[in-house]
Formats: sequence, C-alpha cells, structure tokens
Amino acid sequence: MVVDDAQFMRLRVTKLLTRYGHEVVEAENGEEAVRTYCLLKPDAVLMDITMPIKDGLTALSEIRQFDPQAKVIMLSALGQQAVVLQAMQRGARNFLVKPFDTERIIKAIQQVLKRCEK
Repeated sequence: MVVDDAQFMRLRVTKLLTRYGHEVVEAENGEEAVRTYCLLKPDAVLMDITMPIKDGLTALSEIRQFDPQAKVIMLSALGQQAVVLQAMQRGARNFLVKPFDTERIIKAIQQVLKRCEK
C-alpha cells in the first residue's frame, strides 16, 4: 500500500512497484490508510509522514496496534533525526527521505518482504 497526500507521489511509487511485479493499493491520508490496512492487510506499507486528517506517525501507531507485525516503511521530505527516531520507536521497519531513488525504494520493499516470508 502506498500512502501519500500528494497524488503525483502515489502515482510515481505505484508505477515503480507495479513495474517490479507488486500489486498496489493507495490511500491519500493516514485515516484512509488505517481503514484500508484493516480491510486488506497488505504485505507492506510505504507511508508519508506529513499528511492532512491523520499524519503518518499516528497512522503507523494505529496500524501497529491492529497488526503488531505490520511492515511499514515511512517516507518523508523531512530528514530530521527526531522524526526518524519517533517512526522507528513506533514500529517502522525503515525510513526513506524524499526525494528517493528507485533502487533505495525497491531494496527497502524487498528487505521488508523477505522478513515477511521467514
């Protein structure tokens, strides 16, 4: 699942993941992400931090309450150490700073999904 309030970012990441054989669902804010996660329980989530209605850190916490094994990778234009630390403390599996390159995002997804198979 790709979660970002910017439609162009969701489209970019969805196209990339689809090209690598992944099936993708999208959400445009944290509230929609939590609702979609609970319905579909996707294998992995790529989620922005700064979004309207419900931010990514709050959504991360709620998703992890629903599913402690949830594989969530946070995306943010913010490179602040405090935000990274907070995301990791709430259970994020990785943190990518925008703009990111194709290799980094694919590698992060592969690592998270590999852990999922074990």
